[in-house]
Amino acid sequence: MKDKKEAQRSTIYNNMIKAKLSKPYCLGRIPDFNGANEAAKNLRTTVEWKMSQIIFTSPDTALIKVRENVMLDKKYLIMASPKILNGYIVLKPKDVINHEKEAATIKGAFMYGKRIDDLPQVDMVVEGSVAVDKYGGRLGKGGGYGDREIEFLRKNNSINTETPVVSTVHEIQIIEGVATEPHDQKLNMVVTPERILRI
Repeated sequence: MKDKKEAQRSTIYNNMIKAKLSKPYCLGRIPDFNGANEAAKNLRTTVEWKMSQIIFTSPDTALIKVRENVMLDKKYLIMASPKILNGYIVLKPKDVINHEKEAATIKGAFMYGKRIDDLPQVDMVVEGSVAVDKYGGRLGKGGGYGDREIEFLRKNNSINTETPVVSTVHEIQIIEGVATEPHDQKLNMVVTPERILRI
């Protein structure tokens, strides 16, 4: 199964680089795809977003605009630190006024946010992905961090089965069937620059 996952990652990376949808340095990472800002804008229009007060995201570059929008909309942002090495960071609306763009970066999140150990109830989770499918399958970069983040939120009772677990991707990242293992966490929403898929 790991070989199949690697093959799927390789195909996505190659297709995105070839189509000039992401830079070659995306290899081994969550691709920062052309259209990430439009996907973030599309997510922002959803009822799920509008009803959310606390949004959790991974620290991927592809989600910078998502994180900025969280703060511009005066919502609380909880971000996982890279590789979860420094746990989780909370950014409160009052602490980022006029600094939302900077605070949306990893460096800025550490500057304007505070580390927390106990996570509150989260209204939406947004994860970066290498590939997704229409059945909720998600393929990360191979480190298992996204799965660990979602699993931690579930075990902490910060999310439940109704919580939107979203990934913003380019259309080219949606494949027929993501190779999955038992520990892989599922999405229930995929947002691209063109559309919103509820699973």
